[in-house]
Amino acid sequence: MTKRSSPFFAAALLLAGMLGGSTAAEADTGIAKRVAPCTTCHGKEGRATNDGYYPRIAGKPAGYLFNQLRNFRDGRREQYPLMTYLVQHLSDDYLKEMAEHFAAQDLPYPPPQPAAAPPAVLERGKALALNGDPSRNIPACMACHGQALTGVAPALPGLLGLPRDYLLGQFGAWREGARRAAAPDCMGEITNRLSLEDINAVSSWLAAQPVPPDAKPAASLPAKLPVACGSVPQ
Repeated sequence: MTKRSSPFFAAALLLAGMLGGSTAAEADTGIAKRVAPCTTCHGKEGRATNDGYYPRIAGKPAGYLFNQLRNFRDGRREQYPLMTYLVQHLSDDYLKEMAEHFAAQDLPYPPPQPAAAPPAVLERGKALALNGDPSRNIPACMACHGQALTGVAPALPGLLGLPRDYLLGQFGAWREGARRAAAPDCMGEITNRLSLEDINAVSSWLAAQPVPPDAKPAASLPAKLPVACGSVPQ
């Protein structure tokens, strides 16, 4: 792929065409046009695909999307310069409107990726996702991300329908400190309790799971979060 055909170049060119040399009034021509650069990587309507690196943002809780946009803008997520470039000069109100736009997209999910990991690895991933590992103070994924793993409003994302490469990349970013959140950074703390084998197992299992037909973030959790998360209202 050449530089000029890369997603970065395409999104940057689109953003420049929208904002470069235009007045604020001219640029503000509707939310669909304002989020057009997002769809260069995240796909039409933010639905993405079930492989590759770019995550689906359609239907994610608005609070979660807003937090991530602010994290990119404010330097807590630094591993992907394109996102920082796209949002670095945008206000909270602007970012919130973008987040609410994508959160409102109610679109079907593609079938899951075929599971390439051995059965024993998938079983390990399933155990961590559904039960955690109390001996190492590792909570189950479902304890925070919902019993159906489809997220919880307003700020906890779903984990199904995401590519394995993306999940692995995010765990790696937390381990290396390239991805951070408001303190206390619960995912950073949990990730550092996981081994590389754990991360591979849970990422492989999650990526192989089908998304329920009527998948939406739950309205609330049945119990208090097992860890304190600075980016999640208590």
